[in-house]
Amino acid sequence: MKTLGLAGWSGSGKTTLLVALLPLFRAQGLTVSTIKHAHHGFDLDRPGKDSFRHRAAGAHEVLVASAARWALLHENAGEEMDFAALLARLSPVDLVLVEGFKRTPYPKIEVFRPALGKPPLWPEVPEIIAVACDAALPGCDRPVLPLNAPSVIAGWVARHLPLATPAQSA
Repeated sequence: MKTLGLAGWSGSGKTTLLVALLPLFRAQGLTVSTIKHAHHGFDLDRPGKDSFRHRAAGAHEVLVASAARWALLHENAGEEMDFAALLARLSPVDLVLVEGFKRTPYPKIEVFRPALGKPPLWPEVPEIIAVACDAALPGCDRPVLPLNAPSVIAGWVARHLPLATPAQSA
């Protein structure tokens, strides 16, 4: 599976870009999954629901299933799962878009907004293959893509990775 990350500081627009790119890749006939890294605790479950009660009672994993979707809630006991192990849990797709995991070695586009006042990641992170930015970046040694033009970014990704569409695979 091809993997492409979106890395950047909080508030840079990683999620906004990811959700803009997803339908563009899907329109090309690609199957796409996502992985999102959270730096803080999170919960997909709600107090009072049976699955929440299962976890609260000590279940190591709780699988919730319906006709529409299923979700597996796995308790890590304070140990974060390895990125490769997370990828291995996904069903095969054409592309996995990853938000976060900026220090993990896999190809990424940095989402960078100079107005945030944060330093760029690209000088220190060799896996950044391009920078999506809303301003000029003099001195950047990576391709600079227009942050507010997701279709341009999707086209660049399709050429760079290269992504095989179902028509090309046949």
